[in-house]
Amino acid sequence: MQSHLNPAGAAPSKGAISIRNVTKVYDPDGAQVMAVDNCSMEIAPGEVCMIVGPSGCGKTTLLNAIAGFHSITGGEILLDGVPLCGAKKPLADQGSDRIVVFQNGALFPWKTLAENVAYGPMVQGRWPKAECIERARTALQKAGLGAVADKYPGEVSSGMARRAEIVRALINEPKVLLLDEPYRAMDALTKQIMHEALLEMYDRTKVTIYFITHDLEEAIFLGDRVYVMTTRPCRVKKVIDINLPRPRDYHTLTSEAFRLLVQEADEAVHEEAIKAFQAGEREMA
Repeated sequence: MQSHLNPAGAAPSKGAISIRNVTKVYDPDGAQVMAVDNCSMEIAPGEVCMIVGPSGCGKTTLLNAIAGFHSITGGEILLDGVPLCGAKKPLADQGSDRIVVFQNGALFPWKTLAENVAYGPMVQGRWPKAECIERARTALQKAGLGAVADKYPGEVSSGMARRAEIVRALINEPKVLLLDEPYRAMDALTKQIMHEALLEMYDRTKVTIYFITHDLEEAIFLGDRVYVMTTRPCRVKKVIDINLPRPRDYHTLTSEAFRLLVQEADEAVHEEAIKAFQAGEREMA
């Protein structure tokens, strides 16, 4: 694994994901639809792993299996060498060691941003209520949201609300942060700001990130490695190592190295997108 995954003084010690020969077959009305076929990945602790591929190829199916939302049909998934799911236990237990941020916002509209961020630790009883709120305010401050900590989700921009969701996830100190196209509906400028905010939080925490996206520039800019997936059934088509130095800023986007990596990813994804179009694939879970 490249040394840039573990910068000096910030080497992660947890969060390794092993996806080994995973298969998932859905059976709606006896149709036997294979969503994932013999898929394997090894994701290092602290790695930003970006997953790209055609719509409906099975990317979210893998994320849901890691999170414990969907069972698998074959193979196994391990976290730090400990099985989450496999032949004897098809469905992983859900837990605070794996936190998901979905496409659609999930903040409680009746709670302030600080109360939203503090909610998880309070429910878990990790710290007294006052300490949970104080830690939430500190985390929001570090993420550039200190001035809006007492505002409600409906009173802030979509970018601020989405950043608060990620802060809410990270305050639980997960081993793995699972992101399913969290910035899909955002305009280009807001997305740029969110990328910078996510990288700032990553540089502080070095949490393992499993990030699904359709945006190839997003994948190259944020990731340590990009997994290009085939059209359904989902398999690994190509793995692209992103040898761009960290920390990254938007000067990276104008570099020749960045352009060539985007071109490489685009060629691999385009081929699969044509196959998906010709097969008449539709978006699926």
